[in-house]
Amino acid sequence: MKDKRILYVSSEVIPYLPETEISSMSFEAPRMVNNQGGQIRIFMPRFGNINERRHQLHEVIRLSGMNLVINDLDMPLIIKVASIPKERMQVYFIDNEDYFKRKATLTDEEGNLFPDNDERAIFFAKGVIETVKKLNWAPDIIHVNGWLSSLLPLYLRNYYGNEPLFSSAKIVTSVYNQDFDGTLDKDMYKKVLFDGLEDEQVKHIKKPTYVNLMKTAIDNSDAVIIAGDNIPDDLKKYLSKLEKPVLEYKNREEFSQAYQEFYTNKVLA
Repeated sequence: MKDKRILYVSSEVIPYLPETEISSMSFEAPRMVNNQGGQIRIFMPRFGNINERRHQLHEVIRLSGMNLVINDLDMPLIIKVASIPKERMQVYFIDNEDYFKRKATLTDEEGNLFPDNDERAIFFAKGVIETVKKLNWAPDIIHVNGWLSSLLPLYLRNYYGNEPLFSSAKIVTSVYNQDFDGTLDKDMYKKVLFDGLEDEQVKHIKKPTYVNLMKTAIDNSDAVIIAGDNIPDDLKKYLSKLEKPVLEYKNREEFSQAYQEFYTNKVLA
């Protein structure tokens, strides 16, 4: 992995949010590449329950200040950054007062999904891509974790399809266990179509369930990692018919070597 550039995009990363399968792997995989001499960048949302003072987040003025259009509204993009202690790894945070100020991640106190999670996903995908463009940092691999990141492959392949910075990048999506029940906003696909995408490209998210969001990410990826030990049966069937490299589930003790070989021999080959 020496000198390879890998962009990690995740809905959660430890130590900024509690330990889950996603937050753990979104920390362990970049650390592994970093220790192998690779170059990494990590992006996540700046949820309001992240303690900025404790984790020493600070705004990056030169990257902030642009507006992203979400469903015909201008939404200001704020970029913050912090370093993971002892790891020499920087994390970039995508922030916006309307979408990420509330003191929670994806659900309210009763466990209900926030009604604007669809727009937050669109904003997050566009925010990551626009920030990487400003950094002028061309990744070899873009590794996507968590359903909030699931629109990133769709936007990269289509809305940003002619962007030279990403022309050689390979997209890997990690599929985890079922993350939410029900659906996001039923008009989510219309908000994506507003950005000029084609009807066929958003066919799955006409019913924006967890499974359909992941199918959208898989369709626009070059390779897939099964990162949960009990992913939905629908996704198992979908992956079984896929003519793309798929890495079977590896636990935390065995993932390191497997990920390195998968990146090198399957994704970049």
